[in-house]
Amino acid sequence: MLERREWLLDQARPDAVAKRHNKGQRTARENVEDLCDADSFSEYGGLAIAAQRSRRSEEDLIRNTPADGIITGVGSVNGTQFSRETARCAVLAYDYTVLAGTQGTVNHHKTDRMLDVAQRAGLPVVLFSEGGGGRPGDVDVNGVAGLDITTFRRFAELSGRVPLVGINSGRCFAGNAALLGCCDVIIATSNSSIGMGGPAMIEGGGLGVVAPDDVGPVSVQEPNGVIDVVVVDEAAAVATAKTYLSYFQGNTTQWQAADQRLLRTLLPENRLRVYDVRLVIQTLVDTDSVLELRAGYGHGIITSLARLEGRPIGVIANNPKHLSGAIDGPAADKAARFLQLCDAFGLPIISLCDTPGFMVGTDSEQTATVRRFARLFVTAGGMSSPMLTVVLRKAYGLGAMAMAGGTFASTALSVSWPSGEFGGMGLEGAIKLGLRKELEAIEDAAEREAFYQQAVAGAYHHGRAENAAAHVEIDDVIDPVETRTRLLLTLDNHPTEIGFPRNMRNHIDTW
Repeated sequence: MLERREWLLDQARPDAVAKRHNKGQRTARENVEDLCDADSFSEYGGLAIAAQRSRRSEEDLIRNTPADGIITGVGSVNGTQFSRETARCAVLAYDYTVLAGTQGTVNHHKTDRMLDVAQRAGLPVVLFSEGGGGRPGDVDVNGVAGLDITTFRRFAELSGRVPLVGINSGRCFAGNAALLGCCDVIIATSNSSIGMGGPAMIEGGGLGVVAPDDVGPVSVQEPNGVIDVVVVDEAAAVATAKTYLSYFQGNTTQWQAADQRLLRTLLPENRLRVYDVRLVIQTLVDTDSVLELRAGYGHGIITSLARLEGRPIGVIANNPKHLSGAIDGPAADKAARFLQLCDAFGLPIISLCDTPGFMVGTDSEQTATVRRFARLFVTAGGMSSPMLTVVLRKAYGLGAMAMAGGTFASTALSVSWPSGEFGGMGLEGAIKLGLRKELEAIEDAAEREAFYQQAVAGAYHHGRAENAAAHVEIDDVIDPVETRTRLLLTLDNHPTEIGFPRNMRNHIDTW
């Protein structure tokens, strides 16, 4: 038995390990060892071999198909920071050195067993997804097509109940990609190629001959929103996964924060000038606590996990560097799904609003914005996690209302910086529409421009933050320096149960 177990170790297969390292990648066991705390991983099904006894000897299978190409078990992640209960994690790691990480018969049984353990014990799941999908070489099976396999349903049933973390390096196709796509977050190395069909399936379908690395490279899957975080290698991917899981494992006791007086300097005095809202986020929250998700997609809204005095939070922020902060279809999709993610595990949401509203126009309508924008309202309408909205500058129309969960009257806190400006639509547009006849009646161009600028100034004065607060449309106007303190005081008044397992949502949308 000890000799049999030795064949599970990397040192028993030096050629396979060397090939892996020569490609700049780690073995599956190296990744699992890096993810889990020392001596905390308990493996399940390690003695499994491929269902190919009728065509290969048992000795051959033991030596060349260890664990049937997938390592499954339970380990502790971030156990030195958080409690033993929240640190436990189920791990599924496809092994590309074994039959290209494909999904075989016994392989599926092992996966289902581990998913059952995760569901009953309420464990997060980390999936190392690299592999080629279904395995046609398993011949020791009874059945026709295997369409009654339960793995995909079992994995999907965990969505919204426990965190599902997908890590990919290299090639991930078909069934492996289907599981990866079910994950709450996808962390991928820059050498990843992810697709619902690999080269063989593509060619078999008469769609031409395609190189594996051209199926779904990062250059495609990051800007289209499939990948949440792109990293350089597997070590960085595992580190990112640990950071991601930490937000759902509890508060941290060690934290630092920037000098909050810096917030006063981050917005330009000219209301038409752009600024870096990421710098606002980084200054406001705990130092080095920000993990941005889907940075390469939906550029109009930034979505990040972060901490305030060690408390996990979600942050959404309009990005004035893209469409002046207007919310387009991709940004709405991205933000709505992020709200679901935060709500599923009890994270309060801090919303930093600076938007002229939803993106409109004939081109915009061709992208189904009526439905995509509505996702923000419908998602917020079903949330139990509190939303706290801080208006940095512009708060116009339905887009601003979406940044406040549908209405400024429903937030746990609605405050504005003195630079805030409010209106049913953008000031300039409102003046051009509302005073069109008056403007057209002025023949002199200089006089018309002066009248227009005077009207804009009047509208700005009426819509200034102080006036909105005086009409109790928002709760207060605050010095930017006060922002962090006001947020923390509000969170004290709206305690949330952060963690898992949860049953607040049926699932988290995959998109």
